[in-house]
Amino acid sequence: MSADAEKRPLLIFLNEVAGGRKLLQAVRERQGQYSRVVVAAPQNQPSVGQLIDAGELREAARARVEVTMAVLSEFGIDSVGEVMDPEPALAIDDAVRAHQPGEVLLSCLYDSRFGLTRKDLVEWVRARIEPEIKLTHIPVRIEDDAIRLDLIHTLVVATQTVATPDLVNRLKERAAVSPHRYTIVCPRSDEVSEAEIVRDLAFTLAELYRAEIDATGQPMSPDPFHAVKNAIEHYRIDEVLISTFAGEDSRWLEDDLIGRVREITDKSVEHIEVGRPAAAVAAAVASEGGAA
Repeated sequence: MSADAEKRPLLIFLNEVAGGRKLLQAVRERQGQYSRVVVAAPQNQPSVGQLIDAGELREAARARVEVTMAVLSEFGIDSVGEVMDPEPALAIDDAVRAHQPGEVLLSCLYDSRFGLTRKDLVEWVRARIEPEIKLTHIPVRIEDDAIRLDLIHTLVVATQTVATPDLVNRLKERAAVSPHRYTIVCPRSDEVSEAEIVRDLAFTLAELYRAEIDATGQPMSPDPFHAVKNAIEHYRIDEVLISTFAGEDSRWLEDDLIGRVREITDKSVEHIEVGRPAAAVAAAVASEGGAA
């Protein structure tokens, strides 16, 4: 690498998803080679089932950026982030002009296209920036997973429980028995701030990556049923895991989330009850028993 490239940043462009084990691996391999790491995402509709309302596109893009930054932080990598134009081609153009990176890591599907003529995004970017700026495509593996009969693609629905040791360990145990890929959706909750959801989701993704398990995830709209329904409709799911705390009242259970999900899919829908982390139990006792 030239001395000039070392003075320039590494740009991560997230067209569809947050984080990703292959993306993390690519960044770690380049750690120290660039001046800083920049994470950017367009305000576009995710293409892998994590569908949201049009009015929430900016919030969803911001969540993708923040979760990815938090995952990088779990591995000691500092980064800055920004949300870009809704059109991915304009967004990546703006990000390249603004930051003048030495390399772009483009996270998207193999067949990502844009515009009225449905241009191939990867090839369009490559033609615009190379050879001055290196482009590395970090593919989202949805198509690969769809033809792997040995891989179980599990949709995990968890918010307050997403970083509990019980849930993380169960996900690891399942992957140890047979190959798994996890998509984790975290519906927003009045009981947990978005910053906490981002932190907890990033912790769990990092734990799975350390165990060499593929996973991705994102905070979602507050309605858990619509989050699950959209995911089931738009990409291949083998099973659904819905996680709540054991022995406590749950709004999801009161609204019969499990029963409603079972009505819209023939896939296995499992309810996992987990215990609170010790620190959360101590905090609840100190406050005379907070809400579940």
